[in-house]
Amino acid sequence: MSEIILMSDARVAAVPVEENGEPLVDVRDHLLVDDRKHEDSQGAEVHLRQGVLDRLLRAQALLPDGLRLLFVEGYRPPALQRHYFEKYADELRAAHPDWSADRIHTAASRYVSPPGIAPHSAGAAVDLTLTHADGHELDLGTAMNANPEESDGACYTGAGNITEEAKTNRALLGAALSAAGLVNYPTEWWHWSYGDRYWALETGAPAALYGVKELAAR
Repeated sequence: MSEIILMSDARVAAVPVEENGEPLVDVRDHLLVDDRKHEDSQGAEVHLRQGVLDRLLRAQALLPDGLRLLFVEGYRPPALQRHYFEKYADELRAAHPDWSADRIHTAASRYVSPPGIAPHSAGAAVDLTLTHADGHELDLGTAMNANPEESDGACYTGAGNITEEAKTNRALLGAALSAAGLVNYPTEWWHWSYGDRYWALETGAPAALYGVKELAAR
């Protein structure tokens, strides 16, 4: 298995951001949207940068007939990202009181990105899965957002402890999204991004296109 670079890696934070100013757009007129994530009264989670949405639509067109992308969460306000990260870090701290602060930070970043570089807070990342045309979700091995502890590592995209059907479905999802220009965070099979620092590091781009952003009040 190739090296897994975590969001906490200094190489990610070192990537410069050359913000291109693309707006955050509502995806609901373009993609099948699941309502399991409603953390923000503004409906922040159904937004993405325009360039990310364009690539998701390209990926959907590449899927086999009868399959669709199911969008679950996109943009995440910085304050909410910080809450998620600190909550998970607190859980790890309670379970491992002997771990150093650096180790907690690194372990937490397997599952939640550190707030200052989080692709979701740049509108660059999407959590998604696959459905049949009738909306029935395919088996991708774990529930979405299963953490490494509760899934015994099966949330890792390349995990071996899932069924052959789940492996096939992950490969279908990955092939379409990769061909459209997105990159996966390999500890979370459902998390894909374009234009953020992690994407830039993985693709060799000289800079990220999108930085952390606040959703304009409406």
